[in-house]
Amino acid sequence: MTEKKDREQWGSRIGLILAVAGNAVGLGNFLRFPVQAAQNGGGAFMIPYFIFFLILGIPLMWIEWGIGRHGGKFGHGSAPGMFERLWKNPAAKYLGTLGLFISLVIMIYYTYIESWTLGFSFFSITKMYFGENTFDSMRDFLYSYQGRSVGDFSSILTSYVFLLITFSINFWVLYKGISKGIEKLAKIAMPLLFIFATILAIRVLTLGTPDPSQPDNSVLNGFAFIWNPNFSLLSNPSVWLAAAGQIFFTLSVGMGTIHAYASYLKPKDDIALSALTTSATNEFAEVVLGGSIAIPAAVAFFGVAVTTQIAMGGAFDLGFVSMPLIFRQIPFGEFFGFIWFLLLFFAGITSSVAMGQPVIAFLEDELGMSRKKAVALLAVVVFVAVQFVVFFLKYGFLDEMDYWAGTFGLVVFAFIETVLFMWVFDSEKAWEEMNSGGDIKIPRIFYYIMKYVTPLVLITVMGWWFVNDAIPTLLLTKAKPENIPYIWGARGLMVLICIGLFFLVKTAWKRKEVEQII
Repeated sequence: MTEKKDREQWGSRIGLILAVAGNAVGLGNFLRFPVQAAQNGGGAFMIPYFIFFLILGIPLMWIEWGIGRHGGKFGHGSAPGMFERLWKNPAAKYLGTLGLFISLVIMIYYTYIESWTLGFSFFSITKMYFGENTFDSMRDFLYSYQGRSVGDFSSILTSYVFLLITFSINFWVLYKGISKGIEKLAKIAMPLLFIFATILAIRVLTLGTPDPSQPDNSVLNGFAFIWNPNFSLLSNPSVWLAAAGQIFFTLSVGMGTIHAYASYLKPKDDIALSALTTSATNEFAEVVLGGSIAIPAAVAFFGVAVTTQIAMGGAFDLGFVSMPLIFRQIPFGEFFGFIWFLLLFFAGITSSVAMGQPVIAFLEDELGMSRKKAVALLAVVVFVAVQFVVFFLKYGFLDEMDYWAGTFGLVVFAFIETVLFMWVFDSEKAWEEMNSGGDIKIPRIFYYIMKYVTPLVLITVMGWWFVNDAIPTLLLTKAKPENIPYIWGARGLMVLICIGLFFLVKTAWKRKEVEQII
């Protein structure tokens, strides 16, 4: 089969790299990473983190770029068609459906989280939360905004307005297409994100010791808190699993988005250097910039003990509770708060549009829909589904979707794609595909890492998570009794989405069979 001539293509290589980097650089780089590092031994966490970056992150990047470009040669922009090209088995396309499921489910709740950052950028520039001066009052402000309690906001209307704005921007970008929409967004959002992050990192470095009466509360101790290694924790398997999990979150591997982007490459376009460049760009954003803002600033103002409690409270407490309290205490805090939440919004939207592209590509390539109809159908599904996330947030609806699609599902899909590409498709053909047209040659050692080490690590992580997390989550062992009906509701929604995708895949392949007969 020849390459389809009517498929879109990237306008420029830099646009492609920025778009894929935008897919990878998300909220996790600036919120989740510093919390994970602080919770898991500081500098010691970075040892397994970089090990997994080398044996999981970079190999999976090359694998997904390789699968994506290979599928694109045959007119496939999503995992079902790509997997069928790798494995001539009726089950292959249904395994690929997992890629559509993961990206769609994550997009549903991620869009809502993303809208919080847009809302808080407005609250910063208008000083709406500057009257809050304690952790409890700031947390109440956040919960009230989210509709989890009644306080500063009498209803969820304000939050809903920012959701509608965020939703509209996402689907306007997707409607405009690959080069005129996604690429143009990346060329604007990514440079601004790095500029804003650099400004904030420099401002944090100049904080010094905000309160001279508390000499231990300094920015230097903030960096020491996150980077000083506690080597004794390296014997704890949970630290290693946390590091592996962060690699999935930070590079956005295992969700079918990179495949979709790579499918719009030309057959001889470089992927070896491009994948490495996007990985390095993401790591700079996460390790250098993400590690230099929130945690050091928190220690400078609140001390190590309080910052530890903040880190244990999670990424949202760090980003939406402690950071606003800091901004209200520094000169021009409204400006710094504005660019902090705006950079989070840019990080979020470049990721969320990537999550929509695999489904749109599937509807266009496999079902013959126009982009306009494909975007409209996806918009309807996301808009209907996100209502449950918005109104049932306080009952764990979002958390349930995030665990199965955004955590456990990533590892399952990554394992499937690695086995299909490096074993079923044939490792030598896969190696040739990844190096074809490359500006560099991938070091041969990675052939053996991708074939043996990566799948072994993936199945180990998957097995550990299944026993220690998936089974207890499935059995609702830690769920609050009042949340259980809503958790089952989240599961029901995910099952419904999965059934719908399987039906669309089956319909698409029946359509192809009819076309071949005709």
